[in-house]
Amino acid sequence: QIDPKDYTFSGLKDETVGRLPGKVAGQQFIIQDCENCSIYIFDHSATITIDDCVNCQIFLGPVKASVFFRGCKDCKCIVACQQFRTRDCKKLEVFLCCATQPIIESSTGMKFGCFQYYYPELALQFKDAGLSIFNNTWSNIHDFTPVSGENNWGLLPENAVVQDYVPLPSSEELKAVRISTDATRSIIPITRGRRQKSSDESCLVVFFAGDYTTANARKLIDEMTGKGFQLVQTKEVSMKAEDAHRVFQQCASEFIPLLEKGPVVALEFNGDGAVEQCRSTINEVFSGTKVFVSESKASASQDVDNFYNFADMQMGM
Repeated sequence: QIDPKDYTFSGLKDETVGRLPGKVAGQQFIIQDCENCSIYIFDHSATITIDDCVNCQIFLGPVKASVFFRGCKDCKCIVACQQFRTRDCKKLEVFLCCATQPIIESSTGMKFGCFQYYYPELALQFKDAGLSIFNNTWSNIHDFTPVSGENNWGLLPENAVVQDYVPLPSSEELKAVRISTDATRSIIPITRGRRQKSSDESCLVVFFAGDYTTANARKLIDEMTGKGFQLVQTKEVSMKAEDAHRVFQQCASEFIPLLEKGPVVALEFNGDGAVEQCRSTINEVFSGTKVFVSESKASASQDVDNFYNFADMQMGM
């Protein structure tokens, strides 16, 4: 028998509270009427609603469906979810991983950054919540109630440090979670999203499903960002033969047989010389793995457009 009290934080003031890994286990959770609190849900859940909270710091592990903030103000949050929504909120700062387009409504002073966080159980929690670490549209915000001449949302500074917003928990119980907020260890690859690109050269790389797809994608991200290139966006999505023709054009036939094994993982890197660097890194590090890489700077921007236009249609953006 489930006791709703175990899945609710209500009416708290000046407290640090949370749930350890394994304690929520996919149930829904409610947070309401809290003030000056630090709240940490180190587990996956079904849905979470956060109502009328003021000046709180909140960490939410992977949420299978929606996270809905209503009537909150001056809160700093780290959130991973399928759907993200706010209504009647003021001044929320959110490090976000969201599989679909985040929506704000009647909300002002909203700021967004890319989710970055690590603890050992987090990867499995993403899986249990049915979320891909590569599907993150954190900066593609849709404002349902725009006001002419005003901007209700913006992006957090690029060098924003997660711990300055949501500090690590101070209570003995929650200190047991082995957290790292080091960007290079983040379970979610950190992407530029909608920020201004530094170069007019991008490169598309697509890994096909297999035992090492995630590891390979992460390895390439480490190699490329280590050399100063920027990861703009990532996507994990299933493709059919006709999609391959549209995206891979004349090389489609060599990749079509690989699509039956499961979804592909696509990465867009940006920076002068990105195509050449991607190609040489893949030859050196992944020889023997079939990977699609843009041929040249000239074709690369078209590759990126072709892939992400297809992917956005797939994801129903």
